[in-house]
Amino acid sequence: MKVAFATQDQQRVDAHFGWAQHLAVYDVTPEGYRFVSDFAFGEDLAEDGNEDKLGPKLEAIGDCAIVYVAAIGGSAAARVVAHKIHPVKVQQPEPILDILDKLQAVLRGTPPPWLRKALMKGQERTHDFEDDQEVQP
Repeated sequence: MKVAFATQDQQRVDAHFGWAQHLAVYDVTPEGYRFVSDFAFGEDLAEDGNEDKLGPKLEAIGDCAIVYVAAIGGSAAARVVAHKIHPVKVQQPEPILDILDKLQAVLRGTPPPWLRKALMKGQERTHDFEDDQEVQP
């Protein structure tokens, strides 16, 4: 599963999604994680209401299941969710490696429903009807 992190310093989740100078992407599995890419964005990021800045960011993280942010505006959050990416807001700047360690540990156990759904991103949904019990009226 690919996970993105909104960051200014490339070490911590410390950036508002729209204003982030970097989106660092990692691939995370129960066995470990690896750095995939860092997407750098220009300086003209702090202009509120400039929705044009979101397009390149959404394109960059389009194959990610989760994006960790320090903050995200309502319209940006809606666009992120529409791309089937789950935004997660951190309460204070947090080291990316700490989040990756925690996420890896959760993946080794029983992930919560929202995370199980995020893990399914990009996979074809199948349903085994033979396991369903017949409901009697």
